[in-house]
Amino acid sequence: MAVSARRARVMARSQRVGHCICDPRKPCPCDVLKERDVCLCAGERLDQGPPGSDVPRLTQLVKNPGCASKIPPGELAEVLARLPVVTDERLLVGSATADDAGVFQLSPDLCLVQTVDVFAPCVDDPHTFGRIAACNSLSDVYAMGGRPVTALSVLSYPAHSLPAETVADMLRGGMDQLAEAGVVLVGGHSINDEEVKLGFAITGVVSPSKVITNAGAQPGDVLILSKPLGTGIIAFATQLGRSSPAAREAAARSMTALNRAAAEIMVRHGAHAATDVTGFGLLGHLSHIARESKVTAEVLWEAIPLLPEVASYAQEGLVSGAAERNREYVAEMLVAAPGLPDQALDVLCDPQTSGGLLFAVPEASAEGCVTELVAGGCADAAAIGRIAERGEGRIVVTQENASAPAGRKAADAACCAAATTDAECCAHQPAGATGMGAAEQAFKQFLSAAFAPGALDAVQKELTIIALSVAVQCEPCLKAHLAKAQTMGLTRAEVEEAAWLGVAFGGCKAMMFWAGSRPSLWN
Repeated sequence: MAVSARRARVMARSQRVGHCICDPRKPCPCDVLKERDVCLCAGERLDQGPPGSDVPRLTQLVKNPGCASKIPPGELAEVLARLPVVTDERLLVGSATADDAGVFQLSPDLCLVQTVDVFAPCVDDPHTFGRIAACNSLSDVYAMGGRPVTALSVLSYPAHSLPAETVADMLRGGMDQLAEAGVVLVGGHSINDEEVKLGFAITGVVSPSKVITNAGAQPGDVLILSKPLGTGIIAFATQLGRSSPAAREAAARSMTALNRAAAEIMVRHGAHAATDVTGFGLLGHLSHIARESKVTAEVLWEAIPLLPEVASYAQEGLVSGAAERNREYVAEMLVAAPGLPDQALDVLCDPQTSGGLLFAVPEASAEGCVTELVAGGCADAAAIGRIAERGEGRIVVTQENASAPAGRKAADAACCAAATTDAECCAHQPAGATGMGAAEQAFKQFLSAAFAPGALDAVQKELTIIALSVAVQCEPCLKAHLAKAQTMGLTRAEVEEAAWLGVAFGGCKAMMFWAGSRPSLWN
């Protein structure tokens, strides 16, 4: 490369001071100049090839994807504790309560709701990342019961290496999502940095009487979650090259789904407290509700909705360090029931990016609220626990409960007693069938114990049952458990793999049985 006048001028200055003038940590000439013959200080850019070629994977440009890039809650709390308390009668909600957004009263009937949220890419597609960043930021306003109005973008990226079209795609994605929410982007700020980060400062409005904080939960309230968990685990697995396309697509759909409808529904059903589930994980954000409301919250692990493959990834140890830091943060207030799988706490502390709303509604409203959420597009919405009593901010996580609310894992532990299809599994006959007696009752009790999650969780046991149903060629069992697998969120690939294990043990007849049964049994 011919040395330009600009390069000669910049290098002369750098060599005179003994350091690169763009990065004083480096000598001049720097490694990039020696190895690539490119002087970034002189405005030269690394070769990016023709447009659209070799676009870098965004998740490979960052250390911690999504909201896992945020400061751990314990360390953040230590910093905030050193700051002076802001006292202004117009500040209705400030940073002291770790709520989702600040609320500032402008007039007797109008408040501003303000928040800012910035994080690193959790997906590789730039447009999708922009949408997720906007959606995540908007959720803070929705969680307060507010209506977002305007936005400012906050962007950092390595200007010398990231293609301009990639950056534009990120911003276009954010603008598209903001437009869907009826929010106007009025400007922004950008920084030249080695790591890509994008987010938005959102301003919304709300009536003072309509503000929902994290401090209003009451004993008897039911806890409802509007989206499934697992975005952080899938993002981490993606960084390692171990996530499936189906898992990535499901996570992207969830993260780009606005919480607007969920917020409107929770307001209609009289939510007493709310938060959005993001970087501190479900338990981290629930801890703020429990602490500020001065209550004990109970969570049913078997009721938690999960994204596809998250349970298996967690069992494989594909959990980021951010989840471990979140887990440490809630440790002092957490009570885990005996027998609770260790990976359950990993999932419940998994940092979510653009997660769902978690809110407490009166028990009388809970069933109707979940029904309306599902009908309104929140297909995985579920009641996941309750507010038990007044207290000092404890969280109790239990394995299961006979009266557990509906969710991915809220099905009854006894396998065939929970079947909802027309055909009954052969292990369970309807009441009034011949032979009902002590022996049959004892056998059913045995089945209930055998099929209950223990060292193997509900997903593992359901896949095992499907494999055995194929091996012994029991069509009623297979029909019942394929239906149950779908309600639990198991993927077709998972079910197919389990079925072929049954074929391996059942032989040719099992293979013919599975080949003949699956077209009519899997919807």
